Amino acid sequence: MLSETSTATVRATLPAVGAAIGDIADLFYRKLFDAHPELLRNLFNRGNQSSGAQRQALAGSIAAFATHLIEHPDTRPDVMLGRIAHKHASLGVTAAQYDIVHTHLFAAIAEVLGDAVTPEVAAAWDEVYWLMAGALISIEERLYAQQGVVAGDVWREWEVAARIEETADVATFQLRPADGAPAPAFRPGQYVSVQVELPDGARQIRQYSLSCAPGSRLRSITVKRVHGGGSPDGEVSRHLHTEVEAGDLLRVSAPYGDLVLDSTDAPLLLASAGIGCTPMLSMLDHLAATGHQAPVTVVHGDRSPATHVMRTDHAQLTAKLPDATAHFWYEDPEPGHPADRTGQVDLSGLAVAPGTHAYLCGPLPFMRAVRTQLLAKGVPAADIHYEVFGPDMWLTQD
Repeated sequence: MLSETSTATVRATLPAVGAAIGDIADLFYRKLFDAHPELLRNLFNRGNQSSGAQRQALAGSIAAFATHLIEHPDTRPDVMLGRIAHKHASLGVTAAQYDIVHTHLFAAIAEVLGDAVTPEVAAAWDEVYWLMAGALISIEERLYAQQGVVAGDVWREWEVAARIEETADVATFQLRPADGAPAPAFRPGQYVSVQVELPDGARQIRQYSLSCAPGSRLRSITVKRVHGGGSPDGEVSRHLHTEVEAGDLLRVSAPYGDLVLDSTDAPLLLASAGIGCTPMLSMLDHLAATGHQAPVTVVHGDRSPATHVMRTDHAQLTAKLPDATAHFWYEDPEPGHPADRTGQVDLSGLAVAPGTHAYLCGPLPFMRAVRTQLLAKGVPAADIHYEVFGPDMWLTQD
């Protein structure tokens, strides 16, 4: 809880800080990487740094947290904090790194805002930062403990047992622990981080959903190659697609992620678009393996059947459930592979059973549209869960 004095100061200065926070974030990252270039090479996503997405995310998350402290002083934005903490845990972030961030962030604030940063203003925003950092550190320590690892020590070597070409731009990598030890348990819907060494020596990290059931003998990640479309291609996805074959070793984190199936017998709706189907496939595989009896509605949108990753698995896993239906939307249907619907996903013609719990994964516009439609159909906001990849996790904090 923010102190009364700091609350008044933050409320008064939030418009000015909010207006300048983009410049603050730009300067912060320049200072941070000048002092610690290894963080850009081996921790932060260089693609997001180049595009500016990471800088926008930092600004947005701090502003969102400060706004919540002022508008809802008796609560904490735990959905946003939990989502960020899971991402940090998958990267091996440690408590000491929050001190480094603090040093360079507050140097940037002082430089951008100048004389406006009085001792009172500095103290108030320092309190905001450490409330957010302290909450994240606490959650991350709990996540590390749940995996039985020392804080930050989340990495193991895994061997690629097989590589499966799913589509022209998507491949599945089946993995087993290189040391022969048991694979760590995970919940359907979770992801792992993968760290690869690139030609320039940088060790870049990306997150990929586990696309298999928790009980599978091998762990699977399904990776879409990211084409830049005018900007550089995705560094890690390109490396995995062009360099990694069966028998190679990958450095993989323990599993994390908060989009997980609850232990419930409630009706379910699993909605995805594009590569967002991968956590849904894990969920479907798990539901089939555990004999889920309640109704399940599967919804997926894609450009065409050819780009629908693991389309056959999507349909077959749905068919294994006693009361499940699949509905696929394609913007460009192909002869011989008709879609249930043409165009983008539209739930207006689908019945949603009372008590449904919904799980969503895909681009932000897709998830916002589906969430809006589910709310209109009477699904409570608390029963709509979603996964956000990339640096903009704070955008769907509600």
